[in-house]
Amino acid sequence: QVQLVESGGGLVQPGGSLRLSCAASGFTFRRYGMSWYRQPPGKERELVATISTTGGATYYADSVQGRFTISRDNAKMALYLQMNSLKPEDTAIYYCNAQQFWGQGTQVTVSS
Repeated sequence: QVQLVESGGGLVQPGGSLRLSCAASGFTFRRYGMSWYRQPPGKERELVATISTTGGATYYADSVQGRFTISRDNAKMALYLQMNSLKPEDTAIYYCNAQQFWGQGTQVTVSS
């Protein structure tokens, strides 16, 4: 059974940092490109960042470029998102994605 379990969300002040984690199980993690998506309140889900199977290639949405870093550890079957210089507009539910598989999401709230 495929599982993607996100953790690391929470409340942080503007300018702060958070590190999201996604623990994967039930599929061959190293063969999947992985992504983080987010859904702000009242808005559509949007792609945040993508990483290739080996981690050698990454893509970032313009809105997070230079502030967020996606990474993975294939041995641990884990995906990460380091988020720095957080802004109120980064407030959203963040989801881990492996093609057709989705996690349940973790809430990130950026507010003073």
